[in-house]
Amino acid sequence: MLGYFYPVIGAIAEILLLALSVCLVTDALLLFYPGPGVDATRNLPKRLSNGDPNAISINLQHYYPFEVGFTIIDELPFQFQKRDHNFNDSLAPKKQTKISYKLTPTQRGSYTFGALNIYITSPLELIERRYRFDEEQEVPVYPSFIQMRQFELYAISDRLQDVGIKKIRRIGHTMEFDQIREYVRGDDVRSINWKATARAGDLMVNQYRDERSQQVYSVIDTGRVMKMPFDGLQLLDYAINSSLAISNIALTKHDKAGLITFGDKGCNIVPAQKKRAHLQKIQKALYNVDTDFKESDFNRLLTFMHNRISQRSLILLYTNFQTIESMKRKLPVLQQLASKHLLVNIFFINTELDDLLQSTPKSEEEIYIKTVAEKFNYEKKSIVKMLNQRGIQTILSRPQDLSINTINKYLELKARGFI
Repeated sequence: MLGYFYPVIGAIAEILLLALSVCLVTDALLLFYPGPGVDATRNLPKRLSNGDPNAISINLQHYYPFEVGFTIIDELPFQFQKRDHNFNDSLAPKKQTKISYKLTPTQRGSYTFGALNIYITSPLELIERRYRFDEEQEVPVYPSFIQMRQFELYAISDRLQDVGIKKIRRIGHTMEFDQIREYVRGDDVRSINWKATARAGDLMVNQYRDERSQQVYSVIDTGRVMKMPFDGLQLLDYAINSSLAISNIALTKHDKAGLITFGDKGCNIVPAQKKRAHLQKIQKALYNVDTDFKESDFNRLLTFMHNRISQRSLILLYTNFQTIESMKRKLPVLQQLASKHLLVNIFFINTELDDLLQSTPKSEEEIYIKTVAEKFNYEKKSIVKMLNQRGIQTILSRPQDLSINTINKYLELKARGFI
């Protein structure tokens, strides 16, 4: 009986194998027929902004006369540590589509994108055909120009308070005279120009503008204290992004912007200027800044600034003090800088300690950890107090709020006539 079925089973298997072979050949002919098949392009910006989501897109066009399924595998730069960056979908006959995604780099430098791999299947889904496009595309990652442009846009439209910048009332007339104009309700009555009012027959007021051409230097410590990471970025990169933003705002306010970086061996300077094109020099210098893992030489910085900066300037010093003792070692230098310039010492709140301070300990170990956190928090506040007592302005900021807090301080000092 079984012997009767063997030939039948064998015949069915041969038919199925033949059918499969026909389907495979058909599928291969469909996918590999002469013609362009598929075209794809990865659209990259000329540069990426560090610490910000950057928009990237892929344009996919296929010329098959039937619907295709596709899988896109984009080979991202190794810095992102992503090995499964792919997209799956289907596309109607001879149609095109655009796929968009965002990448947030956390390091400055050169990033190389690999191949753009497109896998196509026909409705039979028996065979895949691979296409490769846009191999070895290189793009630099610069300090956060997206953040810089955001602050610039709000500054031009006088809407800085929308992003957390405080509107600070000006005190007195420690500003330059601009023009005489008609009185508008809300103008300071102390600005009324009585002689012009008598001549014109209408109330006229003096209009003032902020004093211009003041030098604003961002001074960045590149030592090991700036290597500490927060949310993927090093403190150094937060300082760099903030320096670029404040330099742009200073230029917008017609002040001169400059940059100094220093470490254990030497200092580098981009002398302060007020030309808009000068921002490109600052941005290029910031692109190449890196930490050397050593303790920075503040005495060398003092000598360098004494020799290179003769005009009283606003000095925004980005560094980090973990303990009072570390601050006291630099205090003589800070006091000498403050005697010649308007010094603002900028350092960081440890946001991880903030989380510990808000938590409720549930064991002896957690009580000990929270006590240590409270000690560090107390020392940070004590550092601020000691610096302020010696006439040194301070900013103690969370890393993510650094640019906003720095711009606020700059506008405050400008409004109060300190620069």
